[in-house]
Amino acid sequence: MKSFEEYLRMAGPEGHPRCGIILGIRMALVALKDLGIDDPDKAHDDLVVVVETDRCLPDAVEMVTGCRMGNRRLKLRDMGKMAATWADLKANRAVRVAAREDANQRAMEMYPTLDKLDALDKLYCQLPDDELFTRRAVHLELAPEDVPGYQAPRVLCAACGEGIAFGRQIFDGSRALCRSCAGQGYLKA
Repeated sequence: MKSFEEYLRMAGPEGHPRCGIILGIRMALVALKDLGIDDPDKAHDDLVVVVETDRCLPDAVEMVTGCRMGNRRLKLRDMGKMAATWADLKANRAVRVAAREDANQRAMEMYPTLDKLDALDKLYCQLPDDELFTRRAVHLELAPEDVPGYQAPRVLCAACGEGIAFGRQIFDGSRALCRSCAGQGYLKA
């Protein structure tokens, strides 16, 4: 596995990456260590990560683990938290890691002459893991259609005619509908 410093260089080839990426890299490294994964390149086929924010964290997780939305190993459950759950499907183990809320205040106390983002950058590079994160073993249940490698036939929506993948259709009587046509869409007319 690459070192923290190597990931920092990868994340900020034009300069130093900002605090959210730094925190995300640290979080990913802590989770992998807790799961006993030494080489994410070799283990990522058995790894699924559920991020709880759509900010910097998914970018850092993708860089460190190779888990991406496109390979169905990175999942978003936007809870508005700087936290994520890493699951080793082969070992049937998972750990949830969350950023401690007191880090922002500590950064300003430790580096009062710096602006907030610069203080956080510095703090996130220096604070020990246990002072930066909370961690706990958890059990992550994934629906069969959410597990990487799941196969299901594509179904056409009876209302709009668009294809529906991965068993995401909803049945209205005997008609298969996409979630939008079933009233669960995110767009408004």
